[in-house]
Amino acid sequence: MLKNLLRTALAGVLALASTGAYALEQASVQLKWVYQAQFAGYIVAQQKGFYKAQGLDVTIKPGGPDLAPPQVLAGGGVDFAVDWLPSALSAREKGVPMVNVAQFLTRAGGLITCWKVPGKTKPEEYFKGKTVGVAFGGNEYPFLSFAAHLNLTTSGANPDVKIIKLGFNVDPLLQHQADCIATQIYNEYYQILDAGITPDQLITFPYADYNVDTLEDGLYALQPKLNDPAFAAKAAHFLAGSIEGWKYAVEHPEEAAKIIVDNDPAGVAVYKIQLRQMKEIAKLVGSGGKAVGYLDPAAFDQTVAILLAGGSTPIITKKPEGAWTHAVWDKAEPEVK
Repeated sequence: MLKNLLRTALAGVLALASTGAYALEQASVQLKWVYQAQFAGYIVAQQKGFYKAQGLDVTIKPGGPDLAPPQVLAGGGVDFAVDWLPSALSAREKGVPMVNVAQFLTRAGGLITCWKVPGKTKPEEYFKGKTVGVAFGGNEYPFLSFAAHLNLTTSGANPDVKIIKLGFNVDPLLQHQADCIATQIYNEYYQILDAGITPDQLITFPYADYNVDTLEDGLYALQPKLNDPAFAAKAAHFLAGSIEGWKYAVEHPEEAAKIIVDNDPAGVAVYKIQLRQMKEIAKLVGSGGKAVGYLDPAAFDQTVAILLAGGSTPIITKKPEGAWTHAVWDKAEPEVK
């Protein structure tokens, strides 16, 4: 009789599970680039169980040079997307109601890297009449703002700067198809060095040195979805897990790098490279005394001002309204251990 009771109890548990009583809520996020330490917080949160602790089963979708996170988000392919603020604001002005719910990179890592020419130190000397490689899908906007700051044209029949599209690697620079390329200090810049090039062969122009640095990796959702209390609650749980993941990754870079390598769906991640990238990314996360994931309104306004001052072809034409919120972060942060 006892065995029958146990079987009945087990059957009841299984029945409840089959109806979803114990199922985790599904959530998904689109990355801006491939599976790497740039997105360590999300990857660590998934693999360390931080999302499950929030009641979520999270799918992480890698990106690439031909993928625009706003398009995936607008098409309903994911709940959340990682994107740079210039790209998100441009998409918003075009009708995609993207809202920044968190800002994990509070400092920009962007810079232009060129072959050094003896005697030349000014960016105008390196860009005017030259070819610059830039990744698209929203990655082009910081360089376009930089060029506008230098009063250099990038479009038309005879632009001052010819732009070519970058893919997954830095070959256009190495093969001298481009005089300069847009790089990130945690990624492409080191790819150039890994190819055997020494720093003294190069010259770099960090956007921050010219006060045209704009906010990079933030977390976005669509406003209509955020208006739904159930989705807003899910967003808070997802953000809470992400904040915990980012804090853990920054404090444990070696383990974070190993997690990325062990779980890379493409199987191409290299530990040495991911550890180096993780240490560089850690310098950009929640820096300047800012809480992890918190969007500084002043930094948002600075990005907007830079985009509005985009010369004859500004990235955006008017100051956005309702493009960010602290409501999700305010609910999420207290839940972080």
